[in-house]
Amino acid sequence: MDQETRDTNMALENTADSKSSEKPDKEKTDWIGEIKSIGLLLLAVLAFHSLVAKPFYIPSVSMMPGLLVGDRLIVSKYAYGWSWVSPTFHIVPRVSGRLFGSLPERGDVVILTPRDQSSDYIKRVIGLPGDTIELRGGQVFLNGIGVRQDVQPDLQVPVDANNPCNANEFPGARGVDADGKPVCNLPIVRETLPNGVSYNIIDLGPQYTDDVAPVEIPEGEVYLLGDNRDLSADSRVASPLGLGGPIPWENIGGRAEFITFSLDGTTTLNPLTWWGAFRSGRAGLSLRPDKAEAAAE
Repeated sequence: MDQETRDTNMALENTADSKSSEKPDKEKTDWIGEIKSIGLLLLAVLAFHSLVAKPFYIPSVSMMPGLLVGDRLIVSKYAYGWSWVSPTFHIVPRVSGRLFGSLPERGDVVILTPRDQSSDYIKRVIGLPGDTIELRGGQVFLNGIGVRQDVQPDLQVPVDANNPCNANEFPGARGVDADGKPVCNLPIVRETLPNGVSYNIIDLGPQYTDDVAPVEIPEGEVYLLGDNRDLSADSRVASPLGLGGPIPWENIGGRAEFITFSLDGTTTLNPLTWWGAFRSGRAGLSLRPDKAEAAAE
């Protein structure tokens, strides 16, 4: 082997050793691309919540006995079309009308935003445009005809952290069941609207909201009541606490469909407490009211 050949071989070996000792460069993170991906995902979630369906949490007793504090439910956003209130965050100016709109039916449980607030309420639609609604002694009268009410046996609701059965809300209602467990004994009335829709309400006795003078519901507005009639800031109650009468239908954000799960209020940051906090028997409960053969209007 001549000197030139040896020099060439040594040069090739040195080049190979140099390449093998070099570490590959780390791939650089495309932060702009990552931010865009996260942004698109957030937009997709917001669009779904605004146009299709969103979760909702029950924070008060106003819709007992059907809905308990701690219930999580799904609200369909498309049921009545879309309006300024449809976006998850109420950032659209308040304008009248709905896109592909339809009126709710009597008895529907709906999410709404009051005229002078940005928070969400949940109530039941009782009166529609053109109806005259009145309350006498706690009974609803639609167009001069009393809505049927049937007294039911007391309902025993288990007492827990989210349903403490406070004496100021349910005086004298706390007791125990046959097993000695604490329960809230609730006086129940079955109410049936003219279209055959039927549901339970709580009637705790005489209250100032039991009597409401006749109100003619304007075009494009609806009258709403809570099922816990004596503890609900609804269309009977003056604003800002209540709805202050009928509200425009464009203020309705969607229809309550079903309960996904319910928590009794005992959860902590410890995941071991989560499973035991689930209330049994509530997941999957439909929030669409029972409907018998419609009565004559």
